[in-house]
Amino acid sequence: MYSTTSPYRIITVCTGNICRSPMAALMLTEAFEAEGLGKLVVVDSAGTTGYEVGHPIDPRAARKLTAHHIASEDHVARKWRREWFAERDLILALDVDHFGWLQEGAPDRESLAKVRMLRSFDPVMVGRSSLDLGIEDPWYGGHTDFENTWTLIKAAIPGIVRHVSAEIAEDSGSSATDSRDGATEQQQVTSMS
Repeated sequence: MYSTTSPYRIITVCTGNICRSPMAALMLTEAFEAEGLGKLVVVDSAGTTGYEVGHPIDPRAARKLTAHHIASEDHVARKWRREWFAERDLILALDVDHFGWLQEGAPDRESLAKVRMLRSFDPVMVGRSSLDLGIEDPWYGGHTDFENTWTLIKAAIPGIVRHVSAEIAEDSGSSATDSRDGATEQQQVTSMS
């Protein structure tokens, strides 16, 4: 649960932490800075696997970010750590498999309530099944796939900023937890087949 004594912490999660999740983290960081919330919100990223640990961001993702004046050269891929369930206030999955993986790994209801699909914050996607909210891995594609990834992430950012701003503004954390519990129940993934 968020505490006003420390920054609100968000983590974005994809597979290898070299494309989607660092793009989302860096785009969100810029958005919170633009809203004057840069000192109140910290955004980082991780992968569900260790395949790319220690590697920089994919050059195609870096080019897309650079085109929008977002620096990415300091990014180093890392793997998700279980303790981050407790240490993060909002855990954003980039695709359905990440969402399911995070849900399965959540150690308790409070942790589970923090796990959301990033695109669930896109107003166009409200009410859609979590199976419709994934962002496919652009790593297998080309520049068009990275452009699509950028566009899908960008559409969700204003909703994430509003959600986090509201949580920061609340005096009591109970209604934030209640609203996150409801959103999580709507997003349950039961089967991928």
